[in-house]
Amino acid sequence: MHKTIPEALELAQGVAAGVRDIAGVEVVVCPPFTALAAVAQALAATSVRVGAQDVFWEEKGAYTGEIAPGMLAGLASYCIIGHSERRALFGETDEWVNRKAKALLAHGITPIICVGESLEQNRRGETDAFVGQQVRAALAGLTAAQVAGLVIAYEPIWAIGTGLTATPVDANRIIGLSVRGVVAELFGEATAQAIRIQYGGSTNAQNIYDFMVQPEIDGALVGGASLTVDSFVAMVRETARARGL
Repeated sequence: MHKTIPEALELAQGVAAGVRDIAGVEVVVCPPFTALAAVAQALAATSVRVGAQDVFWEEKGAYTGEIAPGMLAGLASYCIIGHSERRALFGETDEWVNRKAKALLAHGITPIICVGESLEQNRRGETDAFVGQQVRAALAGLTAAQVAGLVIAYEPIWAIGTGLTATPVDANRIIGLSVRGVVAELFGEATAQAIRIQYGGSTNAQNIYDFMVQPEIDGALVGGASLTVDSFVAMVRETARARGL
């Protein structure tokens, strides 16, 4: 919940200009709904894609304050669902995430599905089982072709906005085992290799390189560090450097 329409436009246009010369790294910005149309129009002729921060699964109806997937069509290429803040503050369940994923796919919008454990679960050694179950629930009823085009973001709840991060090695292991491994079990190895899996949780320009050189981590879901042009563009550049682009 950041940025007025003018502020969002300034940020988005600054990011687009800053990454213009960087090839091989897909960049997506997800402004609040109030700025979505303006940002989508401003970025239409650039390489930067636009995403939404949430969606409701119904096509229309008496759901005051919600946004239907059809309302995002033509504005957003991506949409974040199941973010830990949505789960913790607004009671979003695995079933809701699954319904949202299906609704987005029906409108040609790529879901960015967030999964991740709490600090207590991490300390009890429950990370692998919990994250794996979130992945299973989110992907229930989807086809291998649909899953291959998705994005899943592993974001340990205890690392979001706290300054704490999972180590790159730990994040790589969890993504490889509990996310990509579960996708392989459910949909086959080819699908598991095709799906893009991100890490999210207090990433910044100083630590992103160490995450991006990990073989199982395909990208980052960036929070606070995306709120200024310089820090976000620096992260994109570090990602390109990590991948030898």
